[in-house]
Amino acid sequence: MKVVLAENAGACYGVQRALDMALEASEGHAKAYTLGQLIHNPGVVAALKARGVFVADSIDDIEDGATVIIRSHGVMPEVYEEVEAKGLPMVDATCPHVARAQKAAAGLASKGCRVIVVGEEGHPEVEGLKAWARREGAKVDIVPSPDDVPSDLRAPIGVVVQTTQRRENLDAVVDAIKAQGISPIVKHTICLATRHRQDSAAELAQNVDAIVVIGGRNSSNTTRLAEICAASCPRTHHIESVSEIDPAWFEGYETVGVTAGASTPEDQIKAVIAWLKQL
Repeated sequence: MKVVLAENAGACYGVQRALDMALEASEGHAKAYTLGQLIHNPGVVAALKARGVFVADSIDDIEDGATVIIRSHGVMPEVYEEVEAKGLPMVDATCPHVARAQKAAAGLASKGCRVIVVGEEGHPEVEGLKAWARREGAKVDIVPSPDDVPSDLRAPIGVVVQTTQRRENLDAVVDAIKAQGISPIVKHTICLATRHRQDSAAELAQNVDAIVVIGGRNSSNTTRLAEICAASCPRTHHIESVSEIDPAWFEGYETVGVTAGASTPEDQIKAVIAWLKQL
């Protein structure tokens, strides 16, 4: 069976940067904690724990003297104040693209806009974007899809988007706003790495018999890759690790594609490819 890896797949710059920063912070004897999972990949989170980088749900859960690592998804602005007030050393591993989106959300709010955040309710990045806009006094709406656009909008409206969203969804939300006679100020904060992975996955899914998508089930960008692949290839399988693969998935097939979310490190991809090549 032929195994084909997507042209663009796996850990992006922001994720690799966060991992490198977390590992550097774990050197020595002092403990380090990430506020929430550093990235949405259970295997990576477990590996970091083995290296002395633990997950904390709040500042109160972090021991005095321990290093606080801001996760790649970013945090609400008040978290920085809490860390400073407690006198804890901090490593800010916020993805630069997420930081740019935060700045955009705050900038729209400072201009007096009602801010529309296109993204998933409850996702840490989205919650952070909402908080940065509200800090500047804006009314904020989280809009997952065009069907969720509020019907009572009044100009000025600003739009910012979760970095891992699809451009098609952003465009549909903007069109729904324009249908109310409003021309919104749109900040295109989707990460190019996300778009490249989505485009590569869509192309691959059209040319293989089955496809394996590697990454955390709690990873929004990986879940979106699986949705994109499934639209063209019904035999799409989303896994978190090589141990989940069932050989029966590929019986009678000649080619299988492999792609991976932006929070999936290279070693996990190599393990899956090596396993598939044994079939």
